[in-house]
Amino acid sequence: MTGHDRADAGDLARRLAEQAEAVCRYYLSAGRRHGKYWLVGDVRNTPGRSMYVRLHGPSEGRGAAGRWADAASGEYGDLLDVIRESCGLLDFRDVADEARAFLSLSRPEPRPVSHADHPANGRGSAGYAEAVRRLWSMTYPLAGTLAATYLRHRDLKRFPGVSALRFHPTCYYRPDDDGPTEVWPALIAAVTDLDGTLTGVHRTWLAADGHGKAPVDVPRRALGDLLGHAVRFGVASDVLAAGEGIETVLSLRQVLPDLPLAACLSAGHLATMVFPPLLRRLYVVRDDDPAGDHALETLSGRARDAGIDLIALSPRLADFNDDLRHLGPAALRAILHPQLAPQDVARFLETAHV
Repeated sequence: MTGHDRADAGDLARRLAEQAEAVCRYYLSAGRRHGKYWLVGDVRNTPGRSMYVRLHGPSEGRGAAGRWADAASGEYGDLLDVIRESCGLLDFRDVADEARAFLSLSRPEPRPVSHADHPANGRGSAGYAEAVRRLWSMTYPLAGTLAATYLRHRDLKRFPGVSALRFHPTCYYRPDDDGPTEVWPALIAAVTDLDGTLTGVHRTWLAADGHGKAPVDVPRRALGDLLGHAVRFGVASDVLAAGEGIETVLSLRQVLPDLPLAACLSAGHLATMVFPPLLRRLYVVRDDDPAGDHALETLSGRARDAGIDLIALSPRLADFNDDLRHLGPAALRAILHPQLAPQDVARFLETAHV
């Protein structure tokens, strides 16, 4: 690619990003919109949900609109890459011609976006930040709520000092198909950066009795800036355990209450987590699937480059919550014991009281 081509590519990518949703609807038609992302199986337009395209954001830099990543394959790029791969093009000039043709098409405006996807008080990152703050301000402490009932139903009972989880009794749920808005109780988790600043929220809509998730198509959704951030339990210094799901990570807290934990909410976000500056040992709570394997591989390389010792923690059953529920706390302690560094056994496991 010549210098002129590179400049042309940058301009085309920015113009495509301004119409990111229209690009996705046209070239990634097997996917669907989910909040501020477009979800699809991969960049070649395979049905699925492992690839996500950011639909809104700044024109460049962190969180830019049009940037995408595939949690299963580790691929990432911009909307020119989407055009290249989905159309099977090899030469940049062909990709550029296709992009120009798309940008010159006469087509209707994208359909109106629901309130759930575009906060009414502003567009882009500022609007989402305000929506996050507003939702969090409407929540209640966990104790005695349906959210606590839901967690206890998963054998998650240790909550002292847990401020990252709260309860919303009437949280709006808006289906992706523009169906009528529903109201369900919800477990709300705070997504924060390393300084503890709120950057996003994660919602788990709950059944009316708290014994399971609500009967909706997508009972878990996140809102806000997630990349690099996490739902945090404890303050990490030199040691941290990180995984994808909140319930999986909380399962470790039941037997390792003093070990700092981070739930990154997806394999892709786990792979891109920001390391605490003093971190020297990172435990990765494995999910046994291709996306989880890729996240572990990516983190291993990043940790090695940063001089951080990485240790994978593997459950006996499908995940650590299954270990906790079906085998019990004592068995979970026994499963974790040989996987921990000896100094962490003395520091976190032997001092824990189940």
